[in-house]
Amino acid sequence: MTRKQKRLAIIAGALGFLGAAAGLTLYALGQQTSYFYMPSDLQERPVASGQRIRLGGLVEKDSIMRGDDTQVRFAVTDGDHTVKVTYAGILPDLFREEQGVVTEGIFGADEVFVADTVLAKHDENYMPKEVADSLKEKGVWKEN
Repeated sequence: MTRKQKRLAIIAGALGFLGAAAGLTLYALGQQTSYFYMPSDLQERPVASGQRIRLGGLVEKDSIMRGDDTQVRFAVTDGDHTVKVTYAGILPDLFREEQGVVTEGIFGADEVFVADTVLAKHDENYMPKEVADSLKEKGVWKEN
């Protein structure tokens, strides 16, 4: 092999290695993707049981029910549709009715969303952008 052929072989091997690494990285990131849905979106495009998603909207008035220890049940609404949510854990201090919330988790077989993460609005001027945009489109969210 000449020097030129060795150099081309090394460059081709390095490009192949980088391509494989990039492909594996993209595949791994695709497996961890968590898509954002509003309750109305779930009526239009149902998700498979066990698929990980983010569910956002407003906590429905009079829907918070506390169970054993840290078990909480509540409903997330966008004004048109509502999704029942269960969560086992400590809720954020600012979690309350009629406030913006983003939950992350999976749908159980009984059509109840089982959240493992709950993010609440952190002050009166902030709403997660995805939630605010969706609620503004529906005319539910009104800025101060």
